Amino acid sequence: MRAVPRVRSLVAGKAVAVQFSSAGRLNAGWRNAARHVSALTRRSRSNFYYSFLLLPRPQREAIFAVYAFCRSVDDVVDMEANPVIQRQNLMAWKEEVARCFDGTPDHPVAHRLAEVIKNFRLPRESFEEILNGIEMDIVKNRYETFEDLRPYCYRVASVVGLICLRVFGCRADEADDYGVNLGLALQLTNIMRDVRADAERGRIYLPRAEMARFGYPEEDLLASRYTPAFVALMTHQAARAREYFNRAQAAFPRAARRRLMAAEIMGGIYRRLLWTIEARHYNVFDGPVRVPASRKAWIALSCWARAHFP
Repeated sequence: MRAVPRVRSLVAGKAVAVQFSSAGRLNAGWRNAARHVSALTRRSRSNFYYSFLLLPRPQREAIFAVYAFCRSVDDVVDMEANPVIQRQNLMAWKEEVARCFDGTPDHPVAHRLAEVIKNFRLPRESFEEILNGIEMDIVKNRYETFEDLRPYCYRVASVVGLICLRVFGCRADEADDYGVNLGLALQLTNIMRDVRADAERGRIYLPRAEMARFGYPEEDLLASRYTPAFVALMTHQAARAREYFNRAQAAFPRAARRRLMAAEIMGGIYRRLLWTIEARHYNVFDGPVRVPASRKAWIALSCWARAHFP
């Protein structure tokens, strides 16, 4: 009899295991799926959470469900080291996504997500693409060039952004260029911030060719060595992230500025995060890099004002 794999999530500060049944389906331990999803998102206090506080409640709760799904499937890789179990959990989530569209989900997160999918007519292929991105973390932990890395960034960030655009009420193609480029900018900033934590998990998202170009060997990264070569390498990464922020801004559809207020808040917070990394001269090894909550609140209010009083 095979082992029973688990998906873990953080609720009220405690790790809570949600087990798959022997049939590969999820046994839900919560009756109120919406409450569970909201608790998971609020507890995170992530940039994602602060970006969507000013949305109308139906949209906010829908975005919380999307976040909870992304967080849960990400934990499939981050909270389990065994690749066999990672694959089993990912397969179970693929089946759970299929059940979201069939109307028979088991997991509390999937149960709430199914309602959001129906209410906002979200496309199935978007959620499958996110899972494809998670699968890349199981089978691949190095990238030779940025062109190799870009599909990963698109799947785990830009596709999430496109889902959010639909929840915001944007029509297909109305703001897709904006959403794709903003997603890439956010993910590239995440990679810079999390370079140490990712390396400790055995993953390096900085392209190998660029590490070689700037003379920063993989051994130095795994040992968290802060050197002039690392600063040069990260300066190059920051320039790329800023380029995608600028592309997103150039593609911003002003007619949809109110609908995109939350996305602009997210972009503002991450621009500030990038600025903070630069202000530290890219020394991301010396403690966490964060944007203070007070600054996030100020960015949110500023974006709200610009959306309503351009």
